[in-house]
Amino acid sequence: MTSAVNTVRIGSGAGFAGDRIDSAVDLVRGGALDDLVLECLAERTIALAHSRRRVDPSRGYDLYAEERFRALLPEAIPRGVRILSNLGAANPLAAGRLAVQVAEDIGLACRVAVVTGDDVLALIDQEAPALEDGKPLSSHGQIVSANAYLGADSLLPGLRADADVVITGRVADPSLFVAPLIDRFGWDPADESMMAAATLAGHLLECGTQVSGGYFADPGYKSVPRLEAVGLPFADIARDGTMIIGKLDGTGGLIDRRTVREQLLYELGDPGAYTTPDVILDVYSVALGEVGPDRVHVSGAAGRRRPDELKVSVGYRAGFRGEAEISYAGLGCVDRARLAGEIVAERIRRSGIDPRIDLIGTLDAPNSMSHGECRLRVAAKTASSDHAQHITREVEALYLNGPAGGGGVRTTVTDVIGILSTFIDRNDVTPQTEILETS
Repeated sequence: MTSAVNTVRIGSGAGFAGDRIDSAVDLVRGGALDDLVLECLAERTIALAHSRRRVDPSRGYDLYAEERFRALLPEAIPRGVRILSNLGAANPLAAGRLAVQVAEDIGLACRVAVVTGDDVLALIDQEAPALEDGKPLSSHGQIVSANAYLGADSLLPGLRADADVVITGRVADPSLFVAPLIDRFGWDPADESMMAAATLAGHLLECGTQVSGGYFADPGYKSVPRLEAVGLPFADIARDGTMIIGKLDGTGGLIDRRTVREQLLYELGDPGAYTTPDVILDVYSVALGEVGPDRVHVSGAAGRRRPDELKVSVGYRAGFRGEAEISYAGLGCVDRARLAGEIVAERIRRSGIDPRIDLIGTLDAPNSMSHGECRLRVAAKTASSDHAQHITREVEALYLNGPAGGGGVRTTVTDVIGILSTFIDRNDVTPQTEILETS
């Protein structure tokens, strides 16, 4: 879609898998966007998605994918706003088919590009050292997923096929924003200065409202107005790579030099060498300037040649977590809950498990207050599901075998997925694009 445009406006429609959908709808309706990016994956998110896909091969994509499509497609497609998202998670093709089905249900013509190739479980060396501790990947437990962080180049075929929606699996967060800028400006992916600028824009937007007041807020220290109505951000990126970060007028939240600086440094590691699949970003020379209410001008990104390897997020089975809670109320509730915790901890430790014991509730109130309430939480990570079940059963047994008045027991046993990282040669990874269309 290369054209003579001088400015591109990209909006952030999600900063994580559980982000709000109504705010994204508002941004599409009132933001005069060119593109909307929904960043919905974290390392554990995609590993858990693989677990869901193993149970049901038709699943494995974002849990809110259908809700997002039904809310956003009828707003974005008529306005010519392209949607790019990694909500395909462990099953991008199924997510793409879902987008087509939703479009057909609501009577919209829609072309969807699905990007695959990030699943490299069959390609990685399981004896390679994990970046976190240098130990072989396989020594940590059964490996269940391995996804390479694809770059912007993997999205370009779909964009150049005039897709309305581009669905991916594991793509590096900033790359979702870099691709539409390459496409619309006609930038050369080998131009390190432009890739640095595009990556900077993506990095500032990728976490959604973190740059517009959410997560930034800290009462009494960093005040943010109307956080209940915080607006998702957008960036106006100029052809020279400079940009202005803003949000819709009238929305809550805040964008100033502080919020942008905080997001700028978020998760960077080395500010002079933030490694992405598209460029190695250097932010030491980045300059920020407030140019109006909730508008910050950003410039000065520098970059070096992209790496020859891609980072891989590896998920492995790390055991089980048993959790259980029980409530005590009224006179003596704190003492009774504390005694219950001592009882259950002693019994669980006999199995060689050291549980975590928490008391939640009106702990600062006098123990004699009739309206007091306290909840006991017991949790531990175990090697087997049987041991995890043992924890929950001990808490349940407190109904009759513990202090008086216990009630409202809730128990859960869940698989624990651990996350490691490694590298893979870029040339060993082959992204592919499939085009789906409404009939």
